Amino acid sequence: MKFKLVIAMVEDERTETVIEKARKMGATGATVITSARGEGMKPAKTFFGLTLEGQVDVLFFIVEQHLSRSVVEGIAEVGEFGIKKGAGVVFQLDIEDAIGLDSQMNAIKEEIEEQL
Repeated sequence: MKFKLVIAMVEDERTETVIEKARKMGATGATVITSARGEGMKPAKTFFGLTLEGQVDVLFFIVEQHLSRSVVEGIAEVGEFGIKKGAGVVFQLDIEDAIGLDSQMNAIKEEIEEQL
């Protein structure tokens, strides 16, 4: 079985919605790093050294490769990445090897069989 690492940087108020959508699309779990700060083409606005832009959360999902594109598209949809400027970004990377997914393998296999 081959896996992809789906990484999403989302506005912190959308984190739970994004995780719920990713689960519906086939992700079996998530790792969340909170209170990150993103910066786009223009530097963030500051006021006396304090950043005025909101915090972002970084979400990691290990997803079976056949489900990864739907997870990416679902995250982009509920995160409004194509609609709202600066709402976030999502991308996927190949995973060469992974250990520790034994407890999720049965759920992943069942999900793949349902999808295919």
